[in-house]
Amino acid sequence: QVQLVESGGGLVQAGGSLRLSCAPSGRTFSSYAMGWFRQAPGKNREFVATISRTGGSTYYADSVKGRFTISRDKAKNTVYLQMNSLKPEDTAVYYCAASTANYAGTVADGYGYWGQGTQVTVSS
Repeated sequence: QVQLVESGGGLVQAGGSLRLSCAPSGRTFSSYAMGWFRQAPGKNREFVATISRTGGSTYYADSVKGRFTISRDKAKNTVYLQMNSLKPEDTAVYYCAASTANYAGTVADGYGYWGQGTQVTVSS
């Protein structure tokens, strides 16, 4: 069983940056493809970004492409979501997810493990 612990959320002004971190406990995270999803109040959970098990493949939602970067640090056993040029519409609870597949894709059902979420609030 793997547990995911997110950190790095907070309140930031529009145009600012935040970096989210996700550290799986209990297992070496290189065994998992990783993804980030988000859920705004009153909306469904939506895909943000994903990275393959090796880190060689990434994919982003159109809404964040060019502004967000997903990466993984094998030495630190951590996956990151660097968020730049934040907009008020990026406000949501952000969730880290893990999959035993080599590449998990954009659908939430493809991920078997989820973190508790971290709040990101972007003020205008």
